[in-house]
Amino acid sequence: MSEQQTIPSWTRDQIAARVAVDIPDGAVVNLGIGLPTKVANHLPADREVILHSENGVIGMGPAPAKGEEDYDLINAGKQPVTLLPGGCFFHHADSFAMMRGGHLDVCVLGAFQVSVSGDLANWSTGAPDAIPAVGGAMDLAIGAKKTYVMMELRTKTGESKLVDSCTYPLTGIGCVSRVYTDVAVFDLGAEGARVIDIVEGLSFDELQALTPVKLVDARV
Repeated sequence: MSEQQTIPSWTRDQIAARVAVDIPDGAVVNLGIGLPTKVANHLPADREVILHSENGVIGMGPAPAKGEEDYDLINAGKQPVTLLPGGCFFHHADSFAMMRGGHLDVCVLGAFQVSVSGDLANWSTGAPDAIPAVGGAMDLAIGAKKTYVMMELRTKTGESKLVDSCTYPLTGIGCVSRVYTDVAVFDLGAEGARVIDIVEGLSFDELQALTPVKLVDARV
């Protein structure tokens, strides 16, 4: 596929819906700032998923309807949220204790880079004019039982964000098990980057051409 051709891709809501499918019933989940917050709007109605935010909220629902926002009830990204029956809010120190204590089943984070061995870089590009923004990402990345990443596969200038080795400052080492992108879903581990899903209209060879990382086709 040439650069002049449009590459098939999932929308951000479609990526979020794909993540939501993989979150099991009963899971306690933290959705990171930015793209991951969209997952809340796509969780299956027949599953009970308990959403946590590091600023001290648990039991969140989908985003509020326009005009019904309550800006006293927000997530860590300062976005208004809803609270489901049984939900509550508390001191952020208690919230970080939940994160660091291994009480979260899944966290979903954005990233600047992810390596094939699961290293995560998502708080700074290291550029002189960049504003570092680690937030609770380090605590989440090493505290959650599973860390998923949502990101576009390539930067605006065409560089792959899935890399053999991260060049940006690390958030966590070997912590990411699955990466959801706009063109494919990858499992990371001892076998490297295993492709488990590809957007319709894109072949495996075309996907491989988008990243220098050696991919393994693991689709069933």
